[in-house]
Amino acid sequence: MLYCTRLAETLMKRYPDPDSYPYASWSYPQGFLLWGFIRLYEKTGNTTYRDYVMRYCEEHVGDDGTVRGFTGVSLDDMMSASVLVWAYTQTHLPKYKLACEQVRRSFDDYPRNPDGGFWHSRDREGEMWVDGLFMGQMFLVRYGAYVDGADRDACFAEAIRQLNIVFDRCEKDGSGLLYHAYSARPGTPWANVVTGKSHEIWSEGLGWYAMILADVLAIIPKEFPGWQSVQRQLEKLLASLAIVQDPCSGLWYQVVDKIHSPGNWHDSSGSAMFLYTFRKAELLGLCETSYSDVIRRGFEGLKTKCLTDLEGNLNVYDACDGVCVQIDYETYVRYAKNVNAKEAVAAALWALAAVELEAV
Repeated sequence: MLYCTRLAETLMKRYPDPDSYPYASWSYPQGFLLWGFIRLYEKTGNTTYRDYVMRYCEEHVGDDGTVRGFTGVSLDDMMSASVLVWAYTQTHLPKYKLACEQVRRSFDDYPRNPDGGFWHSRDREGEMWVDGLFMGQMFLVRYGAYVDGADRDACFAEAIRQLNIVFDRCEKDGSGLLYHAYSARPGTPWANVVTGKSHEIWSEGLGWYAMILADVLAIIPKEFPGWQSVQRQLEKLLASLAIVQDPCSGLWYQVVDKIHSPGNWHDSSGSAMFLYTFRKAELLGLCETSYSDVIRRGFEGLKTKCLTDLEGNLNVYDACDGVCVQIDYETYVRYAKNVNAKEAVAAALWALAAVELEAV
C-alpha cells in the first residue's frame, strides 16, 4: 500500500468526522488536511475521499450560505474556505457560492500595513507572517479563478501583491529564504528594531510560503502581470533549499539555514512542505533546474518519519504543533516535538500524494 493511502486510511479511522480534526472545528488545519484528500480523490477517483471532504463542507455550510465557525478574524480563519471553493466547483450549489462570497467580503476591511501587507490577524497589529500568505491566498486565488470571474483580476493581483510584499520584507540577504515574519509596529518583541524582521528562518513557516508559491503559479496564468515575479521567488527559494537540504537524511532542519548549529533537528513538517513544492514545481515545469535528486532524497527522508504501528496506522514523527513567531534560535529548536502534529500530518499527506500519485 502506498504511504499516502495508508495515511489517509489512518486519518479517516481516527477522525471519522473531519470536523473533529484538531485543534478547532473551523480553522486552517481542517482545510490543510482536506486538500490532501482532494488531491487523493482527483488522482485515484476514489469517492471515499470526496465524501470525506464533502461531509465537512455540508456540516459547515447552511442552506443560506452561512458558514458555521467562520469569523474572518485572521488569515488562519480564511484557509478552510478554500475547500468550499472546491465544493462549489463539484456541486455548483448556490449555498457554496454564497458561503464563498461571505468569506470574500471579509477581505474588504481586513487590516493592512502601510505597504498593503495583510496583518496575520486583526489583533496582531503590523505583523505579517509568511505562513499567513498560504492561509489567505489559498482561498483568494481560487475564489477569483472558480467562483467570481468578475473578481478574477483583483484576486490574482492581490495574491501577487501580498507575495511580493512578504518577499521584500522578509527575505534574508538575497537568498530567497524568508524569515518567519515582519512587523511594521515598533516594539514588537520578536522583531529586529531596524528591519522589523524576525530573527530566524523556521522550516514550517517557510514551507507554507513555498507551497503557496507553487499553487499560485499553477492557478494564475503565465501572462498575468506579476506572474514572473512570483516565479522568480520560487526559483530563488528552491535553489537555496537544495543547498541546505541534509544530504544524508534528505530532510531539512527546524531552523533552515543553521544546519550546523547546536540543537538543530530535522523537522518532518517543513520537510514535507518543501518536498511537495519541489515536486509540484517539477511537474509544472516552473524551474529550469532539475531537482530530481533533491526530491528523491526528500521522499526517502520523509518515509523515515512516517512509521506504521502494530495496528497498521501510519504515524508522523518529529514536528512541532502550532508554533507562533518566536524570539530566538533557542526557542525554535527547543520547542516540543510531537507525534502526529496536525500540520505535519497534513503536510505529509500533500507531499506523499504528490510524489506517489502525481506520476500515475
